[in-house]
Amino acid sequence: MHQHISHQFDAEMENLRNQVMQMGGIIEQQIGNAVKSLQELNIEQAEKVIKKDHQVNALEVTIDEECTRILARRQPAASDLRMVIAVIKTITDLERIGDEAARIGRMAVHLSEADGKFRKRYSGIKNLADQVQRQVHNALDSFARLDVDTAFSVVKDDEETDDDYQSLIRQLITYMMEDPRCISEVLDMLWTARSLERIGDHAKNICEYVIYLVKGKDIRHTDINAVGKGLLT
Repeated sequence: MHQHISHQFDAEMENLRNQVMQMGGIIEQQIGNAVKSLQELNIEQAEKVIKKDHQVNALEVTIDEECTRILARRQPAASDLRMVIAVIKTITDLERIGDEAARIGRMAVHLSEADGKFRKRYSGIKNLADQVQRQVHNALDSFARLDVDTAFSVVKDDEETDDDYQSLIRQLITYMMEDPRCISEVLDMLWTARSLERIGDHAKNICEYVIYLVKGKDIRHTDINAVGKGLLT
């Protein structure tokens, strides 16, 4: 009987992880489609991203309810408890990434309705988007494989993302100063850049949860450069 319950619990935990990865897969699509809709000013695709955000929200609620049920019925301990906690935190960050993707979609709609263009000078947005998409992909990969090394790399990479974001902001502000007629257009790009930077932050958060899950160590609010990989051994 005990073995049966143990197998059933293992299956529940595996199903929980699979649901997180399903949510993560949708999130990756949302980011890619949102950025593409902005580059191409494709209103139809942008609106699909906006509408699909409801599916992301519904998945968060479903997974959160499953976590609550497992906590109440199974009363997990040690690594199993850390897994449930990590899942609860991860889906919150994934939902917020979904919100940012929908926001980028709305920027695409707004820019298109204002007869704007995605100009070549905004290539920095595409570069930042590519980098952030890699962060999210690697964060989900580290969660799926419980890979601390990959998680640590994403945390480190977020510093580069922040630097690129700051550089892009300065560039966009310069465009507004040089040509006040493009202020409205550039403001949409500023908000888009901000959303991408936040997505990077959420990817970093997920990796911090992976490190906590595997190593039982909380590295939030620590200087990652000072700490180094020694913390993870």
